[in-house]
Amino acid sequence: MSGCKKAERENNATTRVVDSLSYFFEEANDDSIPFEKRKFYNEKAFAIISKEKNDSLNRVNYFKVANRYYNMEDLEEYKQTTLQIIKKATEARDTVSLAKAYSYMSDYYINKNIPDSVYKFTYDAEKLYVKQKDNINIAKTLLNKAILQHNESDFLGSERTVFNALKSLRNVNNDELLYEAYNLLGLIYGELAEYKLAKEYYEKALKITNSSQISPENHLKAITLNNMGLLYRNQDKDKEAIDFFESALKEKNILNDRPNIYATLKDNLAYSKFKAGDYNELPGMFYEALKIKDSINGTGIVLSKIHLSEYYIFKKDSFQALKFAKEAYDLADINNEKRNILATLKQLSNVEPKKALQYSAEYYKIDDSLKLAERRIKNKFSRIEYETEELVLEKDKLVEQRKTLIYTGLGIILLGIFIYVIRSQAARNRELQLLQEQQKANEEIYQLMLNQQNKIEEVRQLEKKRIAQDLHDGILGKLFGTRLNLGTLNNQNNDEAVESRKTYIEELKIIEQEIREISHDLNSEKAAIFNNFVLMVANFIENQQSVCKAKVNFSMDPTIDWNAIDNMAKINFYRILQEAFQNINKHAEAKNVFVTFAKINSNIELNVKDDGVGFNYLKKKKGIGLSNMKTRINSSGGTMTVMSEIGSGTLLIFELPVKNPKTNIL
Repeated sequence: MSGCKKAERENNATTRVVDSLSYFFEEANDDSIPFEKRKFYNEKAFAIISKEKNDSLNRVNYFKVANRYYNMEDLEEYKQTTLQIIKKATEARDTVSLAKAYSYMSDYYINKNIPDSVYKFTYDAEKLYVKQKDNINIAKTLLNKAILQHNESDFLGSERTVFNALKSLRNVNNDELLYEAYNLLGLIYGELAEYKLAKEYYEKALKITNSSQISPENHLKAITLNNMGLLYRNQDKDKEAIDFFESALKEKNILNDRPNIYATLKDNLAYSKFKAGDYNELPGMFYEALKIKDSINGTGIVLSKIHLSEYYIFKKDSFQALKFAKEAYDLADINNEKRNILATLKQLSNVEPKKALQYSAEYYKIDDSLKLAERRIKNKFSRIEYETEELVLEKDKLVEQRKTLIYTGLGIILLGIFIYVIRSQAARNRELQLLQEQQKANEEIYQLMLNQQNKIEEVRQLEKKRIAQDLHDGILGKLFGTRLNLGTLNNQNNDEAVESRKTYIEELKIIEQEIREISHDLNSEKAAIFNNFVLMVANFIENQQSVCKAKVNFSMDPTIDWNAIDNMAKINFYRILQEAFQNINKHAEAKNVFVTFAKINSNIELNVKDDGVGFNYLKKKKGIGLSNMKTRINSSGGTMTVMSEIGSGTLLIFELPVKNPKTNIL
C-alpha cells in the first residue's frame, strides 16, 4: 500500500514539473510581457531542465529555452544555452541534436556579423546532415552557406554551393527551398552581369511562388519581382523596371504583412521613375518609403536618403541634397556599414565637388580594406573546409592504420596544443598590452588630478603666507604699540590720560575688526578648496555650457567625501560623464540637461537626465556608448539603469557603493 502511495506521489511531482515547464515556456514566449519577466520565466525553465536526465526530451527542452532567448534578442544567453546543448548532444552521441545546435550557433554568429564562424558551424552542420542523409537540412545548410558566400562577394563559390543544394533537392518535395535556390541564383548572375541567366532563374522562382507550400504572407513573389526590377535597372532599362515594381506593389496585404518589402518597392519604384524622367509623384514616394522604414527601423534607410539626395541635386536644391547625403553617411558610419559608406561617399562627392578629393581618398581607402577583407574571408572559407575534410580523412586512416598512425595523431594533437598555447599567449600579451595602455591613460588622468591638487595647495600656501604677513606686519605691530602706550598711561589719572586711553581702545576695536576679516578670509579659502575631483567635474560642466546646445544644470552633494572614494571609481565617473554628454550632444536634441551627484544611504548616485527625443531602450540596438558606460560603472562595483521613451527624454542612473569599492582597470 505504501509503495502505491509513493509511486502516486512521484507521478504527481512529475506532472507538476511538466505543468511548470509548460507555463514557463508559454510566458517566456509572450511578446506582451516585459523583457525582464520573460527572461525570468526562461531562467526558471532552464533551472528545471538542467537538473533532469540527459535524454532526448531534455535536449528538446534546451532547444525551447534557446529559441526563447533568441526571440528576446538575448544573444549571449542564447549562445550559452546552445553550447550546453552541444555538450549534452556530444555526450549522448546525438548527431541530430548536434547538427541542429551547430545551426543555432551559426545563427548567433550571423547576428554578430562574424562570417568565418558562421561558415564553420554551417559547414559542421552540413557534414552531420550528410552522414544522416537528411536532404532537406543538407539543402538548408548549403543555401545558408551560399548566402554567406554571396554576401562576402564570393559569387562563383556561392553558385557552386547553390547547385550542390539543388542536387539534394532532386528527390525532395520542398518548393520553399527550391524557390530560395532559384532566387539566389538570380541574384548571383545579376552580380556577375549574366543578365539572361539571372532572368531565367528569377522566372523559375516566380513560377514556384504560386505553390500551395509557400505562405502568401511571405510575399516571395513580390521579392522576386523587386529583384527583377533591379536587374533591369542595372541595365538602364528603367521603364521595364517600373512594371516589375508596380506589379509587386499590387500584391494583396503586402503593406501589412511585409512593410519593409513594401517600403523597398516604393523607394525602388520612385527611383526608377526619377531615372526615367517621370517626376509626377516625386519626391512624395521617396518620403513615403523613408517614413515606413524609419517607423519599423527597417533596412535600406541609407539608400532612401541617397536617392533623395540625388533627386534634390537634380532639382538644384543643394541644401537638401547635402542634408540627405550627410544623414546617409552618418547612419552608415554609426552602423559600420562599409558598403553603404562607399555609396554615401560617392554621393557626397557629387553634392560637394570642392571636397570630392577628400571623399575620394576615404572612398578608396575603405574600398581597398573591403577587398582585402573579402579575399581573407574567401581564404578562410577554403581553409575551414580543408581543415574539416582533413580531420575526416585522418579519422578514416586511423581506423585502417591505427597502430602506424597513432603517433602521428598524437603529434597533430600536440602541435594543435602548441599552436593553441602560442595563440593564447599572444592573445594574453595583446590583452596585457591593452591593459597597460589603459593603465597609462588612467595614470595620466590621475596625474592631472594630482597636479590640480598641487596647484590648489600652492595657492593655499601663498594665501597662508599672505595672512601670516598681515598678522605679523600689521596686527602684531599695532597690538605691540597699543600695549606699550596703555602701559605708560596706567600710572596717569588726569583728563589727558583718560582721553588717550579712549583713543587706544578705539584702536583695539579696529584691530579686532581686522582679525575678523582675516578669519573670514580663512573660512572662505576652506570652502573654496573642496576637492580636485569636484573641480574637474565643475570645469567639465562649465565647458559643456558652451559646447552643449542644451542648458546644463549641475548640483553636487557637499556631504560626499570624495577622498574616501577609489581613484579608479572617480575616473570612471568622469569618463561616464564625458560619454553621456557625447550621446546627448549627438542624438538627444535636448533643451535641458540635469546632472546630479547625491549620497543616498551608503551609495553615491550620479543622475544624468535630458528632455530630448529619447529612444526605445528595449528594442533599440545598444550602441557602444551605453555599453562603455555600463562596463565602467560595473568595473567599480556599481550599477547602471537606463530609463527612456521616445519623445520623453532619457534618464541615466549610476549607483556606486561607498564601502569597499572595486579598483579594476578601465
